Amino acid sequence: MNTEPENPPKKEKLHVKTLIMSDVHLGVPECKSAQASHFLRNIRCERLILNGDIIDAWHLKRSGGWNKGHTHFIRTVLRKMEKEGTEIIYLRGNHDDILDRFLPIRLENFRVVDEYIHSTPMGNYLIVHGDGFDAVTTRYPWVAKVGAVGYNALLRINRIYNGYRRWRGKVEFSLSRWVKLKVKSAVSFVGRYEDQLQQLAEWKNCRGVICGHIHQPANKLIGAVHYLNSGDWVESMTGIIESFDGTFEVITYHDFCTRTNREPKGDAVPVSEVKEEKIVLENSEMGV
Repeated sequence: MNTEPENPPKKEKLHVKTLIMSDVHLGVPECKSAQASHFLRNIRCERLILNGDIIDAWHLKRSGGWNKGHTHFIRTVLRKMEKEGTEIIYLRGNHDDILDRFLPIRLENFRVVDEYIHSTPMGNYLIVHGDGFDAVTTRYPWVAKVGAVGYNALLRINRIYNGYRRWRGKVEFSLSRWVKLKVKSAVSFVGRYEDQLQQLAEWKNCRGVICGHIHQPANKLIGAVHYLNSGDWVESMTGIIESFDGTFEVITYHDFCTRTNREPKGDAVPVSEVKEEKIVLENSEMGV
């Protein structure tokens, strides 16, 4: 009987047309920079869209916290542009709103913009970070910054609590996700947020809208509008990939590791599931 171990599956890279990431929050201790860099480094794409809050300037200004892992993520982005010829589109978020004073910026293969229209075979997609549809962020920025402090404190508490759960052999639990799913006002906010982005996409004659900001990955139809949210790299560890046929998918870090035969970095585990509808789109005159 042959007892020799089988050869391990060969590590691969994903090849996609477009990769979209948002809400990495470099500078925040809880950001999953190692996983985000691993994900980004092993996906080949023609265009990389960084949809806001990649750097958390609010936290850095208040508490600092930059480390080598955060620098490595920036170097990975620059390496894709220099070595792989990837076009980089960076959209301003609310946590990196310092970029407002410089917009728009356009270099040879790098742009910083406030919003972006992405063309696909099925029509145009509006890409925005999404903070403009958060009334607290736009009308009461000081309240939003206080809320950010509270969210970061919740993450620290959650990290300690999940260390205890791991010690007990239990799966991790997300307090912030529990709040989003159980607290009526939070559920209502997410619904209003999605509806407003749907209306903006229709007003701009776009087939779909792609956003971030609320750290809640999604891929679904709202009316006739294809709504996608790229999630975050603090908890959900998700991004959006566009295949060469123009179809979009929200992919988790652990799904990426499975597809490329790679071991996940660190001990971080996903704390949210991505529930996707089967999106079937036909060519239309919207956005063409």
